[in-house]
Amino acid sequence: MAKIGSDIIEAATILRAGGLVAIPTETVYGLAGNAFDENAVLSIFKAKDRPSFDPLIVHIKNQQALTQLVKDIPAHLQTMIDDLWPGPLTILLDKRANVSDLITSGLTRVAVRIPRHAITESLLHSLEFPIAAPSANPFGYISPTTARHVQDQLGDKVDYILDGGPADVGIESTIIGIENEKIVIYRLGGTSLETLSQYGEVTTSLNNSSNPQAPGMLKSHYAPSKPMLVGNIEELVEKHGNKTLGIISFSKLYTNVAKCEVLSERGNLDEAARQMFGALRRLDQENIDLILTEPFPNTGVGRAINDRFQRAAVR
Repeated sequence: MAKIGSDIIEAATILRAGGLVAIPTETVYGLAGNAFDENAVLSIFKAKDRPSFDPLIVHIKNQQALTQLVKDIPAHLQTMIDDLWPGPLTILLDKRANVSDLITSGLTRVAVRIPRHAITESLLHSLEFPIAAPSANPFGYISPTTARHVQDQLGDKVDYILDGGPADVGIESTIIGIENEKIVIYRLGGTSLETLSQYGEVTTSLNNSSNPQAPGMLKSHYAPSKPMLVGNIEELVEKHGNKTLGIISFSKLYTNVAKCEVLSERGNLDEAARQMFGALRRLDQENIDLILTEPFPNTGVGRAINDRFQRAAVR
């Protein structure tokens, strides 16, 4: 199993040598390798059993580091970058030739962000290169929000797990690009549509089943090993009452099933987002037949919660 610790120097040494380090971010834990080392990038795909057609996100230390990776920044994106980075927002930009096609899956744009986590920011500032880092979990499975989650899933495939505590946001970054002067959301996440709409007209392009334009777009993703249904919980309980059930609810406690995970007794969507992957993971480890959940308020980060649960329920 991998060593878990908080030694940034050790993590940096491993990354310089071409190894893999699990890193904490405000969204979820990432599986990091040197973005300019193709062998390290290949190791990420192998460790996750990730298909080569699903591109990676590159994490950078500051805006100046963009010049290593992208050709230019559209003028109308600069204010957004100034306001929202560091943070849970990933932007697709035209890549330079030195960015490996392995990272972009052969696409002309690279996904880039600056994470908002003190430990990983310090790590990035200690390195001479950016890091490629998808979520630190087997491909298609539940994203990790603690160091222990990474250990449980990828412990024998990671050289070091940098422990930064539980993820603050708990859901992946929003991914956007610019098409025809409009902001296009390719993946819903920690930056809300409402926030993005302050910077221009926003459209969405979600739910690709193959050949995604950005990370996290595959129709079936973030999935537990147990089957999962999304709908009216009371109706689903009545319909599937012959099975051992687990429930993930927004704010209501259900006592007529084997296990119920309430994400926010206060009905707070930010709290629910922080709790969702952990709750899904716990239910997946219970002796139950079926996981049930419900549509969440489709506003703010609630849109991203609904997106993740819908993808997790696809089989």
